[in-house]
Amino acid sequence: MKTFTLLALVGSTAAFAPASQQGVSTQLAALSDMAGSTNPIKNFDPLSLATVGSDETLAWFRAAELKHSRVAMLAFSGYVVQANGFHFPGDLATGISFESLSSIKPFDAWEAVPDAGKAQILGTIFIAELASESQGTHYMKGGGTPEVVFPKFDFTGVDDAVMKTKKSRELNNGRLAMIGIMSFIAASNIPGSVPALTGLPMF
Repeated sequence: MKTFTLLALVGSTAAFAPASQQGVSTQLAALSDMAGSTNPIKNFDPLSLATVGSDETLAWFRAAELKHSRVAMLAFSGYVVQANGFHFPGDLATGISFESLSSIKPFDAWEAVPDAGKAQILGTIFIAELASESQGTHYMKGGGTPEVVFPKFDFTGVDDAVMKTKKSRELNNGRLAMIGIMSFIAASNIPGSVPALTGLPMF
């Protein structure tokens, strides 16, 4: 789906139109002011994505990075928790206990989940995504970045500078989590591909 969306952006007629110098300068300035543009590498954009398309495109890229960051933090934490044997009490389904799933590797545990359970998980994700995309003014139309649907956090009383710091921390943690979970996936599927993880029982 992400590939399709990117291809659709590239395939639009607007994508082939040369961006004006003023538009590029505006987007680069926006990149500098965005949360997540922090030391030691400010404005890290080796592929020059900030200059691709319009301001709406840049807002889409930022929202995509933010959502991937949040998913990666959940995935990384979930992998570590499950790999260390922590689990819910009771049964996931008839004949399948949470305890039995906690005794196998995380990716094997996902394979052991019944199709109906997987459908429920994916359905919940779909509903959360739909809810986040339907809140107020869309981020591609000048609205804020996607908010967490549940649990709902109230930051209305937080100072703007403090809020930017919190957003930068969230993005930086999310970026590390994306690297972390991809390392877990690589180590689980290609033994020895991540030397630091070689020999650990969870892989």
